[in-house]
Amino acid sequence: MGIRRRRQCLKCHFRFSTVEEAEILDLTVIKRDGRREAYMREKLEGGLRKALQKRPITAETFHELVNQVERDLQRRKKNEVTTREVGEIVMNRLKHVDTVAYIRFASVYRAFEDVKTFQEALEHLSRSASAKPPRPKPKAKAKNKKKR
Repeated sequence: MGIRRRRQCLKCHFRFSTVEEAEILDLTVIKRDGRREAYMREKLEGGLRKALQKRPITAETFHELVNQVERDLQRRKKNEVTTREVGEIVMNRLKHVDTVAYIRFASVYRAFEDVKTFQEALEHLSRSASAKPPRPKPKAKAKNKKKR
């Protein structure tokens, strides 16, 4: 979450709002080809938006997902991370938010070359989902009948 401020243009006196966020991560990302570039939250958000496109996810859940990924990156206590590390963190978090988005992200990130590797990823996902204990069913609410 950022700080929301009301501002006013000094020339035309137009009023507008800004949202200021603290830059939490001072990271360098090492690309697959060895290039280094500064971590950019916008790139993370863009990749997640593509994976979550047309999926039922709220803006609040989306921002929480981005924050969780960044917290996981911070916990590594390293100044440099590889794109592989970032991708693995994103996939781990996405798996618990939306499995369709997880498969979309994995298909691009892992560059599935054929149907077999795609199918293996689906089987791995379904095995890990079936290994989880079932969620307890919500208790049925008692119906209150009005007496006359």
